Amino acid sequence: MGPYGAPQPHGNPHFFMGTTSGVPPTRVGPAVPSRRPRKRMPVARNTKTLSTKQPRAGKGAPITENVAPEKEESCQAKRSPSSPQGGPKKRSAFGDLTNAHKNQAVAGKKDGVKSAPRKAPRAPAAKNNEANLKKSLKKTPLTEESEESEKDPVPEEPVQAPVLEDIDKEQLGDPYANAQYAKDIFDYMREREEKFLLPDYMEKQVDISREMRAILVDWMVEVQENFELNHETLYLAVKLVDHYLVEVVSMKDKLQLIGSTAVLIASKFEEQCPPCVDDFLYICDDAYKREELVAMEKSILRTLNFDINIPIPYRFLRRFAKCARVNMETLTLARFLCEMTLQEYDYARERPSKLAASCLLLALTMKNLGGWTPTLEYYSGYRAQDLHPLVKRLNFLLTYQPCDKLKAVRTKYSHRLFFEVAKMTPLDMLKLEEKLKS
Repeated sequence: MGPYGAPQPHGNPHFFMGTTSGVPPTRVGPAVPSRRPRKRMPVARNTKTLSTKQPRAGKGAPITENVAPEKEESCQAKRSPSSPQGGPKKRSAFGDLTNAHKNQAVAGKKDGVKSAPRKAPRAPAAKNNEANLKKSLKKTPLTEESEESEKDPVPEEPVQAPVLEDIDKEQLGDPYANAQYAKDIFDYMREREEKFLLPDYMEKQVDISREMRAILVDWMVEVQENFELNHETLYLAVKLVDHYLVEVVSMKDKLQLIGSTAVLIASKFEEQCPPCVDDFLYICDDAYKREELVAMEKSILRTLNFDINIPIPYRFLRRFAKCARVNMETLTLARFLCEMTLQEYDYARERPSKLAASCLLLALTMKNLGGWTPTLEYYSGYRAQDLHPLVKRLNFLLTYQPCDKLKAVRTKYSHRLFFEVAKMTPLDMLKLEEKLKS
């Protein structure tokens, strides 16, 4: 079964690991039929912003359908949720605390005193001179500040402000978007990338090869598709496998157990309703017992010190696609490119943020949607020149697939649900070079 119960184009329901030469095949059970479809009703966001109260007397009813996002957002910011009527109300407590009204009254009295001397009787010359001196001293700093402000050069920040777009501004009123913390969250994930950089661990693995890892990831893609799991679950599960194999030397007969347990842990971390242990025992064709799966779960968590919030490229890709304001088809093409790299061991050592940015740049180039904008450069932290080598490698991977037997990703993205982006013709390397230079 494919995503959302769609039938798979390939017919053989059985999957075999260890198809490389010299490696005995290990039978893997049939792909699990699609579990009960979890119908997730889309949450109606910004429902509170639709005003249901009657318009005030003398004013027309507000139009909420055709209001621009910026105007609607400003209206939401002015409206106080604590007010029973929902309208803006001033809190008198702030005025009492700051003595704002008293200061205004005192200022009004002082202004009255200044205007009073016109009608007042003449004062002695000494007092008039002192008063004029005080007035001149008060006026002098103001004139100097005004002259200095006129002479100061125009700062550069207001000039650059229209170029850089605030991508979180539109969702400030959405309580489900975390727009206030989005930039801080991704800055934090960029810092965590340094901690989770993978070394070349295949050198110490005596019984596991790159081809076997690619076969395992190909099987994990089918598991994610049949269980209808989130894409974040798949990416995190692959990361858990890689980081576990960095610390532990494993045998090939335990590789499928590591992969299925990694999907179980990632499901508990990402999914609202993760599959149970029996589901993972079934997809392994009962090759492992429940005790072995639970023991492997403990081993992975203890090896990684329970720190499994590993940065994945899929999250960065969604963030960067929002900066570029691309449609769903272009984002799906970038997701296809990014998912193709999961099977390749050479791309496992790339930074997730850089890999996501390169996949998006290649998708933009293939769709002729322009290059790397200043907004993308600001939010991603990468210049276009920094991404060109990785973009060329991705285009080469898309053009020449290393193994024809690993077709799970291409078959998945050949479905019309994913806009059949896997059927797009890759760019010629020379043509790609010209577009990147331009």
